[in-house]
Amino acid sequence: QVQLVESGGGLVQTGGSLRLSCAASGRTFSSNAMGWFRQAPGKEREFVAAISWSGTSTYYTDSVKGRFTISRDNAKNTVYLQMNSLKPEDTAVYYCAASFSPGVSGAQYSYWGQGTQVTVSS
Repeated sequence: QVQLVESGGGLVQTGGSLRLSCAASGRTFSSNAMGWFRQAPGKEREFVAAISWSGTSTYYTDSVKGRFTISRDNAKNTVYLQMNSLKPEDTAVYYCAASFSPGVSGAQYSYWGQGTQVTVSS
């Protein structure tokens, strides 16, 4: 079992920045690929970013490339999502998730956090 707890969400103006954190406990964190997903009201959950267990490979959905950066600190059992140049369309609940391998499908991820709200005002 892996327990995941997100933090760092909040309200920010357009163009602002936030850094989300996801603290993991339980099974060995460093052996898991990690992903961030988001779900806006009335919309399906969508992939945002993923990172391999070593941190050497990262993946992003097109809409956040160049603005968001995923990273991890295996010594702290934490994965981060640095979000810059935020837009109103980034407003959503953001979830971190753990998988045996990085991927863009939520079905590949076995463990999920409870989510943290990000709201970008125009």
